[in-house]
Amino acid sequence: MSGPSTLLEKAAAADAQQASFERARKPAPPPREPSPPSLYASRVKVQPKSVSGKYRTIKWAVLTFCLTLYYLAPWIRWDRGPDAPGQALLIDVVAPRAYFFGIEIWPQEVYFITGLLVLGSLALFLVTALFGRLWCGYACPQTVWTDLFMLVERWIEGDRGARMRLDKAPMSLEKAAKRAAKHVSWLVISLATGGAWALYFNDAPSFVVAFFTGDASLVQYFFVGLFTATTYLLAGWAREQVCTYMCPWPRFQAAMLDDQSKVVTYQGWRGEKRGPHKAGTGWEGRGDCIDCAQCVAVCPTGIDIRDGLQLECIGCGLCIDSCNQIMDKVGRPRDLITFDTEARQRAKAVGRRAGWKIVRPRTIIYAALLVIVSAIMAIALMLRTTVEVNVQRDRAPLFVTLSDGGVRNGYTLKVLNKRREDVDFLLALKGLPQGQLLVQDVGEAGDGQSVILHAKPDKVATFRVFVTAPPDRKRDERVEIEFVLTNPVRGEGDAYDAVFVGPHIAGRERD
Repeated sequence: MSGPSTLLEKAAAADAQQASFERARKPAPPPREPSPPSLYASRVKVQPKSVSGKYRTIKWAVLTFCLTLYYLAPWIRWDRGPDAPGQALLIDVVAPRAYFFGIEIWPQEVYFITGLLVLGSLALFLVTALFGRLWCGYACPQTVWTDLFMLVERWIEGDRGARMRLDKAPMSLEKAAKRAAKHVSWLVISLATGGAWALYFNDAPSFVVAFFTGDASLVQYFFVGLFTATTYLLAGWAREQVCTYMCPWPRFQAAMLDDQSKVVTYQGWRGEKRGPHKAGTGWEGRGDCIDCAQCVAVCPTGIDIRDGLQLECIGCGLCIDSCNQIMDKVGRPRDLITFDTEARQRAKAVGRRAGWKIVRPRTIIYAALLVIVSAIMAIALMLRTTVEVNVQRDRAPLFVTLSDGGVRNGYTLKVLNKRREDVDFLLALKGLPQGQLLVQDVGEAGDGQSVILHAKPDKVATFRVFVTAPPDRKRDERVEIEFVLTNPVRGEGDAYDAVFVGPHIAGRERD
């Protein structure tokens, strides 16, 4: 006879068998649909390796020049006389005025700023057509400050291999100290960058004293903090992501390039077939590239230039320096990676020689536009006057009929005196014979056609001007008149066209 435990075991086995049969009878669940591919790729951190060579030396020289100019330019002094800013480069938002050494730009002359932007764009187009992304690789602020931040990072954490090992290592006192030192250094550089930018909008010595004594305004502290934060984030954290995703220039640089543009180029006709090379073996049946990937290791954007010209390539040429070092070690000719044109590479691949065509339609167009815009800017700068006049006719009432039958129109006249001295201008009326010119609080001219206006230095003076036509003037006549403002001492001046209307004309304007 079986015991209770044996019976329990048999019952459990039967239950398990029944459950297995029931699962077998159930239909299999439908296969899961594959998830759609992700449109976002996680960032692969780029840890560029240090390298030395011709192009790295040029980059250090450009970086030093740009940073020196940026930090020291606000401290250059320029004597403009009493009661005038003594800073050579200044954008005075309060005045408002922009100063560039001996040139003073008023808000009404904002077209000069527009002209400078146009000149900068045309110069960028021309340089890109000739040399590719030379600006991006050497002088772009993102490149300059990222290079500076990476230099500090290399000093504190070591070169590429040491930084990668530090990233993988667990947190320790040494790792925390290095990371803290790096980020503190970045913040100090960022603060100096943000503070220097603010110096271009304030008198440098006064602002520095006010900033560190707590006397600066909240707005000033805010903008210094804003520029500090953006420098820290963009140069310290975003780095190559700014060039790849944020900057619009890589997206349309292809429109500036052609097969005669010099860009960083891997000479595949010489480097392929690539592969490792052992010392002492020959080079027959293979290319010069030993597939060491050092060109990838030094690239600040982490690309492989052997895949061809890419959106991420900033044209810095560091891969050329790195490859040249490897070519020296293995005893092969330099410039496996070089600055060259597509047309020359096609010719070299078939054993022909080809020159570099600098003069071609697009470079001619860019250069011509650059010269034309520069000439227009220079002429406009030489011909600009130190006085401007603006006149607005009254709209309510359009005219006033006087007791003697004469008709009077009112105008608001504004005189911009750009000189830093008091000036007595002569205001004259032209186009209305026998018309009388009267300026409120000034009086009527002796001859009825002109009057003296006093303008304070570096100010806009506003005057109420009345023009009266005699009773015998035809009422239905619309008269074009002109206000002429002249500096009798210097002979310079300005003029403004206006309209004088009577009852009939005014009636039709209301209709």
